[in-house]
Amino acid sequence: MTWAALCRLADLPDPGSRGFEVDGIEGFLVRRDGIVRGYRDRCPHTGVPLAWSPDLYLDCDGEFIQCALHGALFLIDSGECVYGPCVGQALEPLPIRVEDGVVLLERAAGVADQP
Repeated sequence: MTWAALCRLADLPDPGSRGFEVDGIEGFLVRRDGIVRGYRDRCPHTGVPLAWSPDLYLDCDGEFIQCALHGALFLIDSGECVYGPCVGQALEPLPIRVEDGVVLLERAAGVADQP
């Protein structure tokens, strides 16, 4: 199993969010209370990206992930939609870990490291 470096943990605010694209996967990171989670950047209702603008995935209070298209709200801890047209559906989680102050994404099998 190989891992791709996404960013330094120190560069991800708490609370905060940041988008990324690795190996054709468009995703985003969310950090709150010291915990980092990763999700695919697709609304389960429409399939569109969620961000209001680059790296802005959270509502104004930093309590929920919010879809820019229709305002759906998702729990940061689980990705479950709790408000909007896709209540009960969830964002697709991505395998993320933090090691030595770097946020990493598990790479798909057979994908070569990029320079």
